[in-house]
Amino acid sequence: IWPYLRVMARSSPEDKLTLAKGLNKSPLFSDSERVAQLAEEGITIFPDRQVVAMTGDGTNDAPALKRADVGFAMNITGTQIAKDACDIVLLDDNFASIVTAAKWGRNVYDSISKFLQFQLTVNIVAISLAIVGAFAFQESPIAAVQMLWINLIMDSLASLALATEPPDDALLQRPPVNRSASMISRQMWYNMLGHSLYQ
Repeated sequence: IWPYLRVMARSSPEDKLTLAKGLNKSPLFSDSERVAQLAEEGITIFPDRQVVAMTGDGTNDAPALKRADVGFAMNITGTQIAKDACDIVLLDDNFASIVTAAKWGRNVYDSISKFLQFQLTVNIVAISLAIVGAFAFQESPIAAVQMLWINLIMDSLASLALATEPPDDALLQRPPVNRSASMISRQMWYNMLGHSLYQ
């Protein structure tokens, strides 16, 4: 039932542990025919496992919290053993904080991707200009100090601009990024090369 299961509530600690073990060791990930069938039904199965998240507050929840990819424990009502076994402690004991954390996590991922795309575009242009100038004029049009200044200005201003972008609710509408996916996608490479040629 797990490909169709999204949330399981009011489960015992033993059920949580069984579910976490089953999801982590499922043979479904290697069954490409079944994965394709589920994709037609709108269910995304990643080839490198699903992300398993568990919440708990008691001592008996600790094995499931430890076994899950991400364990959430309650700060106010949770035991110290559950807090030690988990990855994230919900300070306000509010499940809405999990959604907020997911939104901020996706925002950080997007900001890093944008920053990498911007920096690689700037560096491709600067290096191309230096190489072409060195071959054409026997001297680089950009001195080493100028290259350092370009990188210093671009690093600081771009990081400030991209890092201060607040998260949007639309981030939660898209499917999660596959954990084995490259940080720089093929589309990003096309964008970087196109912008580099244009500049």
